[in-house]
Amino acid sequence: MTEPAADTEDTAADLARYARQWRFAPLGKEGQRKLLTSRVLIVGCGALGSVQANTLARAGVGHLRIVDRDFLELNNLQRQVLYDEDDVAAGLPKAIAARNRLVRINSQIEIEAHVADLDHTNIERLLDGVDLLLDGTDNFETRYLLNDAAVKFKLPWIYGGCLGAEGQTLTIIPGTTPCLRCLMPDTPPPGSSPTCDTAGILSPIINIIASWQCCEALKILSGHPEAISRTWTIFDLWDATIRQIKMGNVASDKCPTCSGQEFPWLSGERGSHTAVLCGRNSVQLSFADRQSISLEQMEEKLRPLGSVTRNRYLVRVTIDKFQITIFPDGRAVISGTEDIAEAKSLYARYVGA
Repeated sequence: MTEPAADTEDTAADLARYARQWRFAPLGKEGQRKLLTSRVLIVGCGALGSVQANTLARAGVGHLRIVDRDFLELNNLQRQVLYDEDDVAAGLPKAIAARNRLVRINSQIEIEAHVADLDHTNIERLLDGVDLLLDGTDNFETRYLLNDAAVKFKLPWIYGGCLGAEGQTLTIIPGTTPCLRCLMPDTPPPGSSPTCDTAGILSPIINIIASWQCCEALKILSGHPEAISRTWTIFDLWDATIRQIKMGNVASDKCPTCSGQEFPWLSGERGSHTAVLCGRNSVQLSFADRQSISLEQMEEKLRPLGSVTRNRYLVRVTIDKFQITIFPDGRAVISGTEDIAEAKSLYARYVGA
């Protein structure tokens, strides 16, 4: 049997920091090399996404593209592992704070940070060139958008969600496994499910679900898709139980996405540009056709109205009980209300129609 060619000096140096990982036989050096050339889109960099980004950066996934629409608050630190109090005090968007931390963890990989609300107008651009999608979101509309895009462009993606002490995850490889819509034909009706505001959330479940997602990603990216889980896996840490529901190996012939090639979230027929943010007493407003906003001019406009702060990424004003955070793309987070109509009224009053 011919011995494999020895690593070059450069290759050996690249692989050295991952030695404890590639010595795991099913992965090996060849699998590690594949990880180093892989590209992953992480959608959402809060609880799940921050663990995902941290894990994959340390594992040597060569290119991470992180997309998140939100900024940091103190109550994030209970479960969002990449951030600290200094990040909160700086008023940084999560994507920027994540990149700042990750480049200090692994300077050998490429990390993109996008402060943006993923929707049907930008998802194709943001998934361009990636090999896999990771779900770090907190809402089903975005997950169905990810599912549409993944099936259409034949990209694997890994769903994950957590609430209270329970979490669930599912690995989806279009054309090989059922997709999300095969199993859940539509989004849950608004108000039909508890939220992290009403049910709370324990940080250990975040780490378990995100770690499971990352291990599934490492299997796929290293060239071992045959090793993925074929189950919908549900953990309940408080009851100390694990349930696994077998999903089978084929998509449903009744699924309008897999069999009918219908992509209503990707086309914009489904989905909203407005979202009540879980556990935040806040509403996000975004506008597909809004022109960009000058943060400097917006700061000058808002300063007579209340307490204003600004950095490179956002401007924030506190007026009475409300806090309005405005991003350069015209998107805003209105804190102090969950009433969408009131949030839109405040935006029109202080930012402009």
